[in-house]
Amino acid sequence: MKICIFGASSDNIPREYLDAARSFGCAVASRGHSLWFGGGAHGVMGEAARGAAAHGGEIFGVAPSFFDVGDTLFRGCTELIFTETMRERKAILEESADAFAVLPGGIGTYEEFFEVLVLSQLGQLKKPIAVYNVGGCYDKLRELVESTVTHGFMRSECLSLCRFCRDKEEIFDYFMGFYAD
Repeated sequence: MKICIFGASSDNIPREYLDAARSFGCAVASRGHSLWFGGGAHGVMGEAARGAAAHGGEIFGVAPSFFDVGDTLFRGCTELIFTETMRERKAILEESADAFAVLPGGIGTYEEFFEVLVLSQLGQLKKPIAVYNVGGCYDKLRELVESTVTHGFMRSECLSLCRFCRDKEEIFDYFMGFYAD
């Protein structure tokens, strides 16, 4: 399975999130899946990639060419795919991946999450989306999504388009179950 992760590119976050990302990357590779991500060498992205690399996993980074400066990109990728724009980057990730794991992150991660959620709602994306709620970091996001339903801005059926998970095992069980049906 090709698992795409979305997550922070900053190293200036609590160690708990970085450790969870590395562990997730290790689990992706040790289960024989490939890791697809935005190509970043730092933060959650970089830790997940290092975890996958430590277990001999295939790693596919997709990044706009303007990110190719200094140590911004993870150079240990099996393949590093360059695009001209962020939109092209997301399109490749959306098309290539079999499943999406939203790891701890900020505004860019939110944007990627909501894009795949909208595509799923519109029937344009039929792939599982899991939100890795490490230490409750996404409790407020979950409340927001549920509140959107409560206030009538989204149908309640949309809540089933993604799953909030507290541990990586729950994510892998969800992904495998999605395709077993």
